[in-house]
Amino acid sequence: MRTPSHAAHRADDADSAGRSVDQTGGTDDDITGEPDDPAPEPADPPSRGRRRKPAEPKKKGSLLKELPVLLIIAFGLAVLIKTFLFQAFFIPSSSMEPTLHGCPGCTGDRVLVNKIVYYFGDPQPGDIVVFEGPETWAPEVQLAEPANWFASIMGTLGRAIGVGPPSEKDYVKRVVAVGGQTVQCCDPEGRVLVDGEPVDEPYIVTNNPLESRSFEPITVPEGRLWVMGDNRAGSADSRSHRSDRYSGTVAVDDVIGKGAVIVWPFSRFTMLDDPDIQGLDALALSGVAGYAAMTGPLALGIGIVTPFAVRRHRAGLRVQHPPGGL
Repeated sequence: MRTPSHAAHRADDADSAGRSVDQTGGTDDDITGEPDDPAPEPADPPSRGRRRKPAEPKKKGSLLKELPVLLIIAFGLAVLIKTFLFQAFFIPSSSMEPTLHGCPGCTGDRVLVNKIVYYFGDPQPGDIVVFEGPETWAPEVQLAEPANWFASIMGTLGRAIGVGPPSEKDYVKRVVAVGGQTVQCCDPEGRVLVDGEPVDEPYIVTNNPLESRSFEPITVPEGRLWVMGDNRAGSADSRSHRSDRYSGTVAVDDVIGKGAVIVWPFSRFTMLDDPDIQGLDALALSGVAGYAAMTGPLALGIGIVTPFAVRRHRAGLRVQHPPGGL
């Protein structure tokens, strides 16, 4: 038979055990009686194929603010490209017919000139070159004066980025002999001789009479070039300036670049040929300079294209493996 004291002792033990459970497995809410905070609902798993919310278009005001900066950047890039890489030139005269078409008042060819190739080597016989003529050379064409100050400024800016009218002191001719070589005309067949050997000039279609184009031997000074137009009957080239202090030659340092391609009009689009007129294999330039001349433009192109290719590749990876998984 249990006594009252024994029953009370059992009740105290039960109450103590309950408090022990509350201290080890319960929460403060269990003790205070306040309701539990609702458990956060699990985030919806990303659904397959769900598209992100499209970005909001930029406001018109922000585009107007960015436009002057973009124009300045574009102009700066155009100037850099024209100064160091490529430049376009109008052909204003017929001195290079039929290779290059040009005449006063007509739509002449527009030629893209490569400046990179001569960073690694000098012009070679057969090259079509654009150069700044010596002060002893008279302009082949006379350009009309700008009508007003605005036209003058626009013409200057156009020439700065290679889209303006040509300069009166810019000439386009073909290299026939280089420094150290002796040039003269002609052999019994009317061919130009360099170091006593006839040069092969397949680009000549029209020629002036033999007696009018003959000239005595001239040795080209080092660092200078003997240049002639393909239209021998209508070109005021080195032959016309033999009596000046340069003996009709032009400085290699005055060469702007090598004619590479006719880009306008589209009907005449073509790569310009540079035949090996002396049988010297002009592409085989001496030493490292020749190798650089052939590989330099390719290396530059790879250097420009690679960052864009890497960016596109990474963008493709992000599309195939979007953040957050499937």
